[in-house]
Amino acid sequence: MDVQMIGAGLIVIGVGIGIGRIGGSAMEAIARQPEATNKIQTAMLIAAALIEGIGFAALFAA
Repeated sequence: MDVQMIGAGLIVIGVGIGIGRIGGSAMEAIARQPEATNKIQTAMLIAAALIEGIGFAALFAA
């Protein structure tokens, strides 16, 4: 196997785990404070976009 393929696979797994954790945490926060839904969703989208951006940069580096 090529080392770049292993690196790309690890990057995709890491990004998936990161976005999954953000989504799960956001759902818990919304369940606890429904009145803060808009703020939570905004923060979640920003964090997910940053994680995806880092993932893309890492893929290009690999």
